[in-house]
Amino acid sequence: MDQHFFKRNRTKLFEAIEDKALVVLFAGEPPQKSADERYRFTPNTNFYYMTGIESQSAVLVMEKLGERLKETLYIETPDPDYEKWNGKRLRKDEAANASGIEKIEYLCDFTRKFNRLFEDDEFDMLYLDLERLDWEMPHTPAQAFAGETSRKYPFLRIKNARYPIAQLRLIKCEEEVEALCRAIGITGEGIRSMMINCRPGMMEYVLEAHFDFALKTAGVRDLGFFSIVASGQNGTILHYEANNCKVEEDALVLVDVGAKYNHYSADITRTFPASGRFTDRQKQLYNIVLEAQEAVIRAVKPGVPLMDLNGIVKQIYCEACKKIGLIQDEADISKYYMHGVSHFLGLDTHDVGGRETVLKPGMVLTVEPGIYVEEEAIGIRIEDDVLVTEEGCEVLSCGIPKTVEEIEALMLK
Repeated sequence: MDQHFFKRNRTKLFEAIEDKALVVLFAGEPPQKSADERYRFTPNTNFYYMTGIESQSAVLVMEKLGERLKETLYIETPDPDYEKWNGKRLRKDEAANASGIEKIEYLCDFTRKFNRLFEDDEFDMLYLDLERLDWEMPHTPAQAFAGETSRKYPFLRIKNARYPIAQLRLIKCEEEVEALCRAIGITGEGIRSMMINCRPGMMEYVLEAHFDFALKTAGVRDLGFFSIVASGQNGTILHYEANNCKVEEDALVLVDVGAKYNHYSADITRTFPASGRFTDRQKQLYNIVLEAQEAVIRAVKPGVPLMDLNGIVKQIYCEACKKIGLIQDEADISKYYMHGVSHFLGLDTHDVGGRETVLKPGMVLTVEPGIYVEEEAIGIRIEDDVLVTEEGCEVLSCGIPKTVEEIEALMLK
């Protein structure tokens, strides 16, 4: 992504927010791991979407006052002693070139200059990214800042910047789709490597290593999420991440994986037999899942509510599973299928966009039906990433082997 992408995003946000408003977005800090070690840093996705800056601690301030629009980026001060141990910090010219923001300041001046904004101007609103997934989670920098500003500037109305930014992020532009396609293509290479190298008796984490090697060989060091490499009964655990069991002879292996490219995440699931050949029962259930997935993909188009897609899966499952004797009553399908079929995809694996969203061109979502028969140690999920187009959708991951015939042909050659 070049600076024009991020400048365009900021312009759209300026247009979406109210007058006499400030926007403050924080890059964030890497969380503490243990002792003096921290986890690898990833910038807050909304901050990155507006700036293109990947450095920790940075802060973006945007000002809207009538026709006056201003933006300032605060970055860490260069420190030779720090840099001897940890590497070079971002310089002002580098930050300007990446973001397209002309006014670059140092973080040590942030609070003083933020306070100065209220000396002459009539700002009465502050937008912050206040996303909170859990009541017990610790405060983010934005949430801590909200508390401080509420006490020090009680006249300020605080609003959640997440909502206007989410509306922008929902519709992907050409550069974003290209980044997603690149992430998906690299993910596909990793999945092929796992299929080709899978052998009964190997450990799940060894299979995972083939995926990781393919990604690093392609220049990718970051994952969209922890890889799921689940064999046998582990495949019936939706978010299994231990990846530490032996792959048995007749087991299916469910892999749910995603590379990141330019911070955009793929999310692909494939299920394949450890031996290279499906048993009759595995093939029977697999083709039911595949039928449901293909039906949902055909249904994806503008104007369709996201929630309606899951009903298609359940209808097909109820008919097919009664026919093969897996269930007797339609209500029993929830025993074997207990999640939704789609979520949005982008900078986050579970990207912005609510369940009540109606599909529009430019949205990218997953299609991932599954069947999980714990008593038979069979877990099957098939997941592709699709782009909503003017007339329907385009499967961005169509080149990754998916049918029984394609998978067996690859694994047995």
